[in-house]
Amino acid sequence: MEFTDNDFAQANARGAATKAAFPAAVAVHYDQRIERVVITLASKLEIAFAPGDVPALAHATPASLADARISPSGLGIHFPLLDADLYLPALLEGFLGSQRWVASNNGKKGGQARSSAKSAAARENGKLGGRPRKVTLAEEPVN
Repeated sequence: MEFTDNDFAQANARGAATKAAFPAAVAVHYDQRIERVVITLASKLEIAFAPGDVPALAHATPASLADARISPSGLGIHFPLLDADLYLPALLEGFLGSQRWVASNNGKKGGQARSSAKSAAARENGKLGGRPRKVTLAEEPVN
C-alpha cells in the first residue's frame, strides 16, 4: 500500500487531535498492596484498575505487571513481559475490554448469583420438566 504526503499529513492531524483531547500518561506502576495497575496522567489524575478487568492482562502475574512502560506519545502503556499494550484514550473512555468480553463477564457474575427468587424460579422450572433437550439435525423428524 502506497502512502501519499496527504495521507501522512492526515494521520499527523488525527494524532495531534487525539493528543490534545486526552492527557498523556506520565507514570505507571503495579501496586501489589491493592492489586491494581496505577496510571498517573499529566493532568495529575490517577486511575487504577484491576488487571483482571482487562482481557490482555487477565492472567498476568505481579512480576509481569511490574515492568510497565509508557509509549513515547504518552497515550499507550506497554507490558513487555506480556507483549500487551493498552491504548490510554480507549481506557479512559471506559473500554477496558471489548463489549462482548464485558458482557460475557457480567453474564458470568449474574449466573453465579444466588438469591431466594432465583432458587424459587429454578424449582418452578424444574416442575415443568426442566430445560428442553436440544434437537440435533439427525433427530429432527422428516416430513
